[in-house]
Amino acid sequence: MGDAARKLPDYPWLASYPPTVDWAMPIPVRPLTELLEGAVARHGDRPCLNFLGKRTSYRDLGRLVDRAARGFQAIGVGKGTRVGLFLPNTPYYVVAFFAILKAGGTVVNFNPLYAERELVHQIGDSDIDLMVTLDLKLLYDKMARMLAETGLKRLVICRMAEILPFPKNWLFPIAKKAEIAAIPRDDRHIPFARLIANDGRPTPVAIDAREDVAVLQYTGGTTGVPKGAMLTHANLYANTIQCATWYAAKERKPGGGGTDGPGDGQERMLGVLPLFHVFAMTAVMNFGLHLGAEIVLLPRFELEQVMRTLQKERITLFPAVPTIYTAINHHKQLGSFDLSSIRFCMSGGAPLPLEVKEAFERTTGCTLVEGYGLSECSPVATVNPAVLHSDKRGSIGLPLPGTIVEIVSLEEPRRVLAPGEKGEVCIRGPQVMKGYWRRPAETAQTLIDGRLHTGDVGVMDEDGYTTIVDRIKDMILCSGFNVYPRNVEEAIYLHPAVAECVVAGVPDEYRGQTVKAYVRLDDGQTLTAGELTAFLKDKLSPIEMPKVVEFRQELPKTMIGKLSRKALLDEEQGKRAQAAQAADAKGGAA
Repeated sequence: MGDAARKLPDYPWLASYPPTVDWAMPIPVRPLTELLEGAVARHGDRPCLNFLGKRTSYRDLGRLVDRAARGFQAIGVGKGTRVGLFLPNTPYYVVAFFAILKAGGTVVNFNPLYAERELVHQIGDSDIDLMVTLDLKLLYDKMARMLAETGLKRLVICRMAEILPFPKNWLFPIAKKAEIAAIPRDDRHIPFARLIANDGRPTPVAIDAREDVAVLQYTGGTTGVPKGAMLTHANLYANTIQCATWYAAKERKPGGGGTDGPGDGQERMLGVLPLFHVFAMTAVMNFGLHLGAEIVLLPRFELEQVMRTLQKERITLFPAVPTIYTAINHHKQLGSFDLSSIRFCMSGGAPLPLEVKEAFERTTGCTLVEGYGLSECSPVATVNPAVLHSDKRGSIGLPLPGTIVEIVSLEEPRRVLAPGEKGEVCIRGPQVMKGYWRRPAETAQTLIDGRLHTGDVGVMDEDGYTTIVDRIKDMILCSGFNVYPRNVEEAIYLHPAVAECVVAGVPDEYRGQTVKAYVRLDDGQTLTAGELTAFLKDKLSPIEMPKVVEFRQELPKTMIGKLSRKALLDEEQGKRAQAAQAADAKGGAA
């Protein structure tokens, strides 16, 4: 630990820090564009992107970004211009992302699976008039309607066939003709090929890394409708460096005695998480570029394709969400795949059940660490060390370098609690957002005294490890007692027949809310509600015990693969509304 760290307040995590990481290390304040420029300079001839077998070198990616940046400037993108990306994982996403930034603009990420009403809201709220998308009907048809219904004025159209390897690029327009949209030839549609038809010399733009917003990342936040978290260049650059430093601690031996891994420019990163999601944007794209890794992009999660890719491409780094690791653990032919190349995995986006972590590590021999964060902090705030003591299992780990985690009172938000006391998790650090786009009231509610209030309930122990108990808004108020769904889920996951589960509070006339568990069993397994209750008897208090258990063939998931409690609660609300309407109709008939 350096001298600067010793002069800092006595933060409990400092004594627990990995010996090769300085919590007080200087974190550069730089434009995010320098991340790519540095990678191109160091790794020019190395493969950067691998999309379905077609490789793009770092040097070629840099040239494409320059040409696209020049093209964006030619159609009016400049300092502060917001440009939407409506793209799955393809090389187009990476090129457009950095080209927009290099032109001086701000990236606005859109989920390709958004419903029309969600697109209308986000386009209007972000006030964009230019969007980048693909020539696939699944995407283009939605954007064509947005041209008519919103303030959107122009689309940059990327052709799927042009990024495929030979002979797929020839066969795709024939085999997938029904899936390709007919694109009008008018001023509102700009072919990507035309956008990059230039000398590749964009006009330099002065970027204030601390103030200029690189990305508007829409999130539900702790309350309310989706709003844009303003992530500056400095926020995103800092979080990349923080993550890279933590990863390097696994590879670096104490005392500087070399590394255990392949090192800079030798990693192979699997990019199956959608890059429009903040976790993948940082932990896959930006982190991968900083390492000089070959990023193997998959357009969506398909288990068989992921398994084949992990084995064929000898993937070494594999950031993912718990549901993906769960799916691999339960693959019927898991033993027939060689996954021994995987060395390091970071789980994020949702709580990682201990059973899932331990089973995946046994299968692959890799290190799987759980990280924690949210869109408002770019997104990573804490990560577990590579070597985790058994008494810290279930923790979200230690704060990243330069990051301060504090637990504050739920009743008095400005009062910081002592270790061992339960309260709201708050974060301070260089990765914390500038605020919410055009929402000063919500910003003031979330950023208080320099602290980002996460909406998560947690507790920090005397060693600086934080454990999340649950989301404040997900807490179940049952007969006046607080029940935390995560605690109930962890207990249910201990049953060997359970593959996935979600616990939620549903309305109850007597208790206010009651605990309901939605459970998917592993293939070939059987279990009754009574058997599950008996299994949980010594693991949960009576108030925590699920009063209703619903077994399902599948559980709903978000685009990134997180189990969706919201979708299940929406279903419950719909069922109750239908029941009420039926009761009213029956009463009227009587």
